[in-house]
Amino acid sequence: MKLELQRPRQCADYSLAVCVLASGSRGNAIYISDGFTAILVDAGLSGTEIKRRLKSRGLNSKDLDAILVTHEHSDHIQAVGVLSRQLKLPIYLNRKIEKKVSIGNSVHEIRTFQCGSPFQINNLIIHPFAISHDAANPMGFTIGQNGKRIGLATDLGTITPSVKANLKHCHLLIIEANHDSDMLANGPYPWPLKQRIQSHRGHLSNEQSKNLLMALQHRRLEHVIFAHLSETNNTPQKVLTEVSKALTLCKPRLTVASQNRCGEIVYLK
Repeated sequence: MKLELQRPRQCADYSLAVCVLASGSRGNAIYISDGFTAILVDAGLSGTEIKRRLKSRGLNSKDLDAILVTHEHSDHIQAVGVLSRQLKLPIYLNRKIEKKVSIGNSVHEIRTFQCGSPFQINNLIIHPFAISHDAANPMGFTIGQNGKRIGLATDLGTITPSVKANLKHCHLLIIEANHDSDMLANGPYPWPLKQRIQSHRGHLSNEQSKNLLMALQHRRLEHVIFAHLSETNNTPQKVLTEVSKALTLCKPRLTVASQNRCGEIVYLK
């Protein structure tokens, strides 16, 4: 039997559970489970650190069923190979990412998917959709089970109609709020890096995140987690102050993911 979060469905009192293990430019990993199936979305910390953060929340890395990859940047795939080999985990990634990253011989198994085509990892229904970032073919996902749905879109520079359409009607959202525009403009980064961050293939500002949330809010939205904050060009307080202006139809719980510590386990009932 799996640990607390992985107990059998007949004993569970939730549909989906989420734990952001880390979020930021130094590593990203998100744990998602429905009580039967447990996956990581990205594995951008060391394998040892991912196991440690799982254990800190009473979760066991041996209960993982798969790793789902959003894109090939190192802060998202650092431990993909070692965890796949050690735990015999399949890696799910887009076909274009597979061609870009030479990890074929370093993982237990690769399973590819196509953008826009839903697929399943055991009980979990995964819908991949395209986002705009400076990577080969970066993905956002919605992940659903038992009538509940999680939407995940980080590392994107612009909000397209497709992003809005795919993230509609989610009960929990994990969306990027990377930088405060004034802090970035007046901060220490060199101009070319500032341009990259602000570009359509860069990262969302707090204001852009607020506009996205404004478009996505609905009465059944329970929780929003803001992710991939810049440690130099943003603060959690600035994020929450800005995005709270968007909420006119509902009052979901708002939290900010951290780079340095594991988040709480959030349950969707």
